[in-house]
Amino acid sequence: MKQELVSIITPMYKGAAFVGETIESVFAQRYENWEMIIVDDCSPDNGAGINEVKKYTQDPRVKLIESKENRGSSGARNIALKEAKGRFIAFLDSDDIWHPDFLEKQMAFMGKNNAPLVFSSYRRIDENTKEELLRPFIVPEKVSYRSLLKTCPIFPSTTIYDTSKIPKMYFNEELGSMRDDYVYWLAMFKDIKFGYGNPEILVDYRMRKSSVTGNKTKVIKPQWNALYKVEKLGFIQSAYYLFCWAWISYFKYRK
Repeated sequence: MKQELVSIITPMYKGAAFVGETIESVFAQRYENWEMIIVDDCSPDNGAGINEVKKYTQDPRVKLIESKENRGSSGARNIALKEAKGRFIAFLDSDDIWHPDFLEKQMAFMGKNNAPLVFSSYRRIDENTKEELLRPFIVPEKVSYRSLLKTCPIFPSTTIYDTSKIPKMYFNEELGSMRDDYVYWLAMFKDIKFGYGNPEILVDYRMRKSSVTGNKTKVIKPQWNALYKVEKLGFIQSAYYLFCWAWISYFKYRK
């Protein structure tokens, strides 16, 4: 069977320490028809991340774009999306690691379910030691717009969508790097009924101490804004879904 092109969208900000391993995990894929578009988001690291990526650009499938302004993960992803040529769009953050069978299994899972979007379960590891910090996050069988309002089990680095079923979409750059991916999925799910979760663990997610979303208290206001200001759900509905999100998140991040 012919392998369709998968465009891998990778925003990078001060990514020198981990991006090499991320790229290596893509090179290790058994599914080989891919392009990886890495956008350095004007990192203040004296070009360390850029120089690390350049070690791999002798392979024409790896494309490096150096943004001259800091636009947040949403802006960096949009730059990459505009360059993407694949029918399938995958996301991989510059510090996460795909297992060697990620693309192969996710593409097969997508075909089996005739799905517009798929995502997988993942491990949650220490950024340096790779020790598992929490038990693996096992995703539900499927999600809808309504279920996403309560909680979002879709982690970008586990996700692929089919642009023949969902037109290529761009991120809301007004959100910067806070809940931009969540709003992206909500917008997408207004046009599709379901996305499908693969219970197999196919990705390692580095839980970085410096991550903005690592501290859930910092995400409360952006989560509220996503529900109340972006989705315009009204005060009572927004408060209800914020409570659901907080309650489910508590159990999601328990050891």
